[in-house]
Amino acid sequence: MTRTLRRGDSGAQVRRLQRRLKDLHYWVGPVDGVYGQLTEQAVFAFQGVEGLSIDGVTGPNTRAALAEASPPTARSDSGNLIEVDEQARVVLDVRGGEVRWAWHTSTGTNERYQHPAGHTALAETPDGRHTIDWQVDGWRENELGRLWRPKYFHPDGIALHGFSSVPASPSSHGCVRLTLLAIDFIWANDIAPEGSTVWVYGRAP
Repeated sequence: MTRTLRRGDSGAQVRRLQRRLKDLHYWVGPVDGVYGQLTEQAVFAFQGVEGLSIDGVTGPNTRAALAEASPPTARSDSGNLIEVDEQARVVLDVRGGEVRWAWHTSTGTNERYQHPAGHTALAETPDGRHTIDWQVDGWRENELGRLWRPKYFHPDGIALHGFSSVPASPSSHGCVRLTLLAIDFIWANDIAPEGSTVWVYGRAP
């Protein structure tokens, strides 16, 4: 890669970028040479893990980091679970202490908001180890919006789910957002079934 790449670009250099990200275990969807939403999301994830500015653009700093990078490192050293690193803004599919896939995520803003029920709530994705205790294979409506194929892991209704918007910065009411296609991939490959552990950590101050 010799030039800056961003969403909307296409061609051989984008394909090489996608292959490199996939080799590093960042989920890019199909390697098709098109810098679309999924490639941008994978770059978001890579930038978050590497401590770079998260803008989804593959410029000089990101290219240099890609040349030297290793796959993301899990915090757990055994077992099968989902890790949510709020500081890096990634969801990690961990198997036996190794990261199999990494996705960018948008979690809670940690700001207060007016709940439709009339009370003030904190948009928090709570740290700690949780368990996916129920899930819905389809759209689910709640007071705060529509969730695609949610996997609930907290009694406050917090879930890992698909959403139409997964921006670079935290923007949810507390849930762990992924793209619609990413959560479809998770369901299709039986990643994070009911009973799975979700370990949330790294909340930014």
